[in-house]
Amino acid sequence: MSEVRIAAEPRTEFGKGAARRTRRAGKVPAVLYGHGTDPQHITLPGHELMLALKTPNVLLTIEGLGNGSELALPKDVQRDPIKGFLEHVDLLLVKRGEKVTVDLPVTVVGDVVAGGVVQQELVQISVETEATHIPESVELSIEGVEVGTQLLAKDLKLPSGTTLATDEEALILQIADASASAGATETEAEAEAAEAAEAAAAEAAAEGEAEESAE
Repeated sequence: MSEVRIAAEPRTEFGKGAARRTRRAGKVPAVLYGHGTDPQHITLPGHELMLALKTPNVLLTIEGLGNGSELALPKDVQRDPIKGFLEHVDLLLVKRGEKVTVDLPVTVVGDVVAGGVVQQELVQISVETEATHIPESVELSIEGVEVGTQLLAKDLKLPSGTTLATDEEALILQIADASASAGATETEAEAEAAEAAEAAAAEAAAEGEAEESAE
């Protein structure tokens, strides 16, 4: 897994105004918590943090707090809904060898059989794994899987030391009949077109009645 060292500074000002000043200075307000300790309010360099968070479940080595370095995982990342910049980050303290529960993306490998189409229900799955050895993803092979087959969480290829933290019967994907899927899509499109035509006809009728009333 990816591990990034990042320097933190204690944060003594709070509130929306203080948060805006922090962000204007190129930093991000954050909270570091866990292991029964009091939450530590800190600021982190915005650019370095943004680059680090491009890696899911990145392990951060937090430095500069006066008590040595701390290991942490991002647990809640708040971004501006329009501009996308980082507004606030919650970080969970972890220790080497400790088990944590995280969400990992599901990577589908292999080629779908002729006449089949992949219908994926879950794109990520919750697992329990060692905090300092979090896999980047979990794999699910569809090589040679027949049409009509459903693949469940228990069919995932989990890395060593990683176990499922969700229902093993959870549906990840199914291999559907491509022709049936195409037919269903065409039917939906036809239904939408019919609804649009009915709406247009109703609007035209309403306009006609309004013109007659005006005359």
